[in-house]
Amino acid sequence: MVEMKNTKRYVIAQADIEMLRDNGVSEADIAHCLKVAQKALEIAYRTARDLDFEFIGRGALFHDLGKAKTHDIEHGRIGAEMGKALGLPDPVNAVMEKHIRGGLTDAEAVELGLPVKDYTLRTLEERIIIYADRLVDIITEDIVPIGEEIEAEEQFEEILRTIPKYGKNDVTLARYLEYHREIQGLVSP
Repeated sequence: MVEMKNTKRYVIAQADIEMLRDNGVSEADIAHCLKVAQKALEIAYRTARDLDFEFIGRGALFHDLGKAKTHDIEHGRIGAEMGKALGLPDPVNAVMEKHIRGGLTDAEAVELGLPVKDYTLRTLEERIIIYADRLVDIITEDIVPIGEEIEAEEQFEEILRTIPKYGKNDVTLARYLEYHREIQGLVSP
């Protein structure tokens, strides 16, 4: 196991939450973003890896910034543009753009009417953020009966395979299952 060098806990900045609010993100979407940030950080700390916790917290918090303008599929692209204009770091802007369906293939981008480009999630930090986003959807949407949050992780594969809303299609499903298996292979109970 890799020993974690950075043991200081990252705290989500109130100024970042206010930035979401000041840019028109609804209170419901802010609550979702905050929950994703908390879940992503929780998972990241459980990996005991030397990760960029600030990036994980901020990337997760801002991932839906574009929902200030639209809840359509292009909210990721719009959020990245907004983030750039606000001076957010490039990795945070990239995670906003790439989080749609956990990273898109060229064919998926064409199908969704998005620019064809590289949406690959290259870092473990990015994959943790996207995994946390999917988990928070499962935990909070009352489609799947979840008693304890850990049940969403334990039942993740079954949930994604049986509820199309979460698995989307075969390509997206395979991608999310890959992230789940990778991350679960790293976490401590």
